[in-house]
Amino acid sequence: MKINIIAVGKLKEKFWVEACGEYIKRMPRYFSMEIIEVPDYIDRGSEEQLTQLEAPAILSKIKGKLILLDKEGESISSEGLSEYIQEEANKGISELSFVIGGSRGVSPDVKNKASKIISFGKITFPHQLMRVVLLEQIYRAGTIMKKENYHK
Repeated sequence: MKINIIAVGKLKEKFWVEACGEYIKRMPRYFSMEIIEVPDYIDRGSEEQLTQLEAPAILSKIKGKLILLDKEGESISSEGLSEYIQEEANKGISELSFVIGGSRGVSPDVKNKASKIISFGKITFPHQLMRVVLLEQIYRAGTIMKKENYHK
């Protein structure tokens, strides 16, 4: 299965790039992976206007099913994420696109296109950290699916 992560904004700090790089390096045993960064429109209008500006860039990059990360989404465990990915693969879905919005979230247009909206908790994460967390959870899902010892 191919998994895309569509993220608003670029990782600038070296420590975020290195953390993501570590999980991307491990991923080929489990999934084909692509990270797609779309522009972050900083301080060019209201939050609503900015998320509307970002929406076409996000939506144009989506391939396969769209899974949105949002703190108001369905709370999901590591096992639940692994089961979801496996179920989609069993249905013949070959590609999933996870979307991480910027600091303002995403527009209703993006939310309405989502097949699934998930949350890793009610707390707010910086979107850069969320990218690392998502990569780790996708990696963990792969190890769970293959019954490896990483997840205990």
